[in-house]
Amino acid sequence: MGKGPFSFRRSNSRRRPKKAAQSTPLLSPQTPLPIDVSSPPINNNGSSLVGGGGGGGGGGAVGKVKKKAGGAKLWMRLDRWGQSELLEWDKSAIIRRAAIPARDLRILGPVFSHSSNILAREKAMVVNLEFIKAIVTAEEVLLFDPLRQEVIPFVDQLRKLLATKSSSQGHGDGAVDERENDVNVSSGGKWLPVSEAAEAAEGVQYELPFEFQVLENALEVVCMYLDSSVEDLEKDAYPVLDELARNVSTKNLERVRSLKSNLTRILARVQKVRDEIEHLLDDNEDMAQLYLTRKWMQNQQSDALLGGLASNSTTAIVPHLRRLSSTRSGSMVTSNLLDDNDVEDLEMLLEAYFMQLDGTRNRILSVREYIDDTEDYVNIQLDNQRNELIQFQLTLTIASFAIAIETLIAGLFGMNIHCTLYDREGIFEYFVGGTSVGCLLIFVLIFGYAKWKKLLGS
Repeated sequence: MGKGPFSFRRSNSRRRPKKAAQSTPLLSPQTPLPIDVSSPPINNNGSSLVGGGGGGGGGGAVGKVKKKAGGAKLWMRLDRWGQSELLEWDKSAIIRRAAIPARDLRILGPVFSHSSNILAREKAMVVNLEFIKAIVTAEEVLLFDPLRQEVIPFVDQLRKLLATKSSSQGHGDGAVDERENDVNVSSGGKWLPVSEAAEAAEGVQYELPFEFQVLENALEVVCMYLDSSVEDLEKDAYPVLDELARNVSTKNLERVRSLKSNLTRILARVQKVRDEIEHLLDDNEDMAQLYLTRKWMQNQQSDALLGGLASNSTTAIVPHLRRLSSTRSGSMVTSNLLDDNDVEDLEMLLEAYFMQLDGTRNRILSVREYIDDTEDYVNIQLDNQRNELIQFQLTLTIASFAIAIETLIAGLFGMNIHCTLYDREGIFEYFVGGTSVGCLLIFVLIFGYAKWKKLLGS
């Protein structure tokens, strides 16, 4: 009885390091290698990708990892300084790293490939916009399927933006550090009031938080892609519709049918992204939850205050004032970071792209209206031709009626029944001529009546 508890504790102490050792490879199955995503892969096994980062030996390593991992998928990790890594992670590793529920990963899967979602979680933001599928935190972005042809421009643009801003912040660190030191010394290691912080931080350049920079670039790339699709649609649509208006044929009708199907797909994609942005704009609480950096800073501050390290938290948080804002004064910076209800920055960002998507949607609707107008014009043409056929048929019917009367008279006199007219000499010519003239007169009278009633047009 005395040895049991001690042996049980020793067994636990031995097992815990093994669990930690087993969980580490899930986060990084292999040593991550920086890559250049500007060039697409040569084949599907990722050999060219790894070759760009670390030679041909790395390509074989990646191939082995893919065979062993099974459920692991290709992800790219981008930090706030523009440094990128290509990694293979499974679902459990992503869930632990980003602190998101498992159902959010299903949104990024192929089942919801054509849906658009921007979801806010406690420590991450799940972005599913067309081909861009990413998990964004306050410090990094995890991009799914980074080697897709449509995703590569987004990766390049985001890396350049983050690298440029990090270098510009590096040049301005000296002046900003002086301001920060002044604030800390004058405050005695305590938080300054908003008015004093504004004076101390005046002139500090304010830019968007990291998560909003990623979201802005994602919306920009998606909007440009959709706008390019609409331009291609317009280039194809108007010549095809004009040709259909000139010549109604089976070939032209088939081209218009394909055009309408393409238009419906593009309109649905634009509408989904637009509706998702509109949903966020209608709910300030959802927009406030997307401020991941603000929540992270507040958590850091509360942890420091609870631990009796308020002065250290002030020193750690103030440097973020130059990284997380947009051309505003220090008072706006401080108020934005401390006010949970302030969503002005995100609202302005979303409104800009909402208006752009609304304009793209209006262009699609204009093309659809042009298609509807062309169809109405074609239907009018077909109705006119149908009316002409009916008029022609009516004319033939009148002529057939007149001829039928003459045929009836000829048939009556063709019977083998004696008639006094048979005994008269030279009556045949007069009889046939009179009958023909009478039938022609009947035709003219009926035709004139139809014209008078406007049954045969003007």
